[in-house]
Amino acid sequence: MSEHISVQHWIDGAWVGSARTATSRNPATGQVIGDYADGGAEQGQAAIDAASRCFAHTDWSRDPMLRAAALSHLADAYAARMDEVVDTLCRENGKLRPEAGFEAHFILRALRFAAGLAVQPHGRVTDTQPGRQAMVIRQPVGVAGLIVPWNSPAYLCIRALAPALAAGCTAVVKMPAQAAQTAALMCRILSTVPEIPAGAVNVVVESGSEVARLLVASPAVPVVSFTGSTRTGRMVAQQAAGLFKRVGLELGGKTPHLVFDDADLDAAVATAVASSTVFAGQFCMTGSRVLVQEGVAQDVISALAKRLQDVRPGPAADPASRIGPLIDAASVARVDAAVQAAIAAGAEVIVRGGPSTDPALAGGAFYHPTLLAVTDSTLPIVQEETFGPVQTVQTFATEDEAIALANDTEYGLSACVWSRDADRPLRVARRLDAGLVSINSWANLTIEFEEGGYKSSGVGRLGGLASIEDFLEYKQITQDYIATGH
Repeated sequence: MSEHISVQHWIDGAWVGSARTATSRNPATGQVIGDYADGGAEQGQAAIDAASRCFAHTDWSRDPMLRAAALSHLADAYAARMDEVVDTLCRENGKLRPEAGFEAHFILRALRFAAGLAVQPHGRVTDTQPGRQAMVIRQPVGVAGLIVPWNSPAYLCIRALAPALAAGCTAVVKMPAQAAQTAALMCRILSTVPEIPAGAVNVVVESGSEVARLLVASPAVPVVSFTGSTRTGRMVAQQAAGLFKRVGLELGGKTPHLVFDDADLDAAVATAVASSTVFAGQFCMTGSRVLVQEGVAQDVISALAKRLQDVRPGPAADPASRIGPLIDAASVARVDAAVQAAIAAGAEVIVRGGPSTDPALAGGAFYHPTLLAVTDSTLPIVQEETFGPVQTVQTFATEDEAIALANDTEYGLSACVWSRDADRPLRVARRLDAGLVSINSWANLTIEFEEGGYKSSGVGRLGGLASIEDFLEYKQITQDYIATGH
């Protein structure tokens, strides 16, 4: 794909422009690949109004079989255009083709799982005394505001949108400017599904936060789902609290690999390297911390260093590339500043990495993987999300010490345990403050089970049966069916 693509917002089943426009660039080359209408409050309000009308005046919120059919047919529509989804992610998001394919494949599972959820919002009914029955039903809360990040935009949008639609909500989706072309492709696919009425899904692209703030502040949007940084998530929660909104937040992470001395070290090292270089480390579950038992520490550190030094940056168009670019040059500068600060604070350089100086990659936002040995867990490089291909390594002596180090952070999104012992992995997993624990693996996400974080990694769950809960309200109804005196 080499054509220049112009993107507009999708509101009430039609393309809508805005006064401001900006350009989209390929982060691997810096070349302009398109332009987009840059949304603001006017487009955000129009989207909220359209979603409100659709919720109130169509059968969408009242017909679960319609929603199930729509989600199933949307999955089919995505399946027919999966190559376009992958191409767009490679071009706009900088992902290598296998990474883009990995992201895209989750879309179909999420939609098909949600199609089943649509017809399962069961309530309960019982006789509470002779002549009286009580029931509880579950109904959609209304318009859902979905604020999507740029790092895995195709899937993370659907991950929130699918259960919202299954519940019977209508939606306003705020897509980031870095994913404008992904947003436009999604809207073109949505428009091919006849069961989805105009206004059920509205998509606004913006480079700033005006639309996102409107979604959080508007009384017409009773539920907000946000995926992004913990700092922004705190602001969303604080601002939504005044209206007692439902808020689902999946926020930052500092995933540790706990490598015990009885682990399969080859598998652990290979996976740890992948966990810091997939999506160029721009992933909430990036394996940014390696905690290794003292007896095998030197072997693991040496093997990590060799593998990381061999990781070749490059664009998706080059099949020899092993790590794609960061999203933009500003991210390169931000990540390198964090590494420089860590070194100045006492971190030991194992592999320096850093901004690419390869002339063949000029213009791209490439960053070579970095590995730092640390002994002080209070360093920002250990405590704060780097969002780049940077790993720290620390050693531990005992199982208790490993768990303490792993939990010594405000985050709790995911963790990995490496051991061939029959009992240790589950024993350790139960003590880790993490919403997802992968044993002898990394980030083994399963759509059919709940995903989310402990502590400052968020509240609520997406995926699994719980994914629909944020979008449903419970209502109790009682009825006396035999006349009695009061």
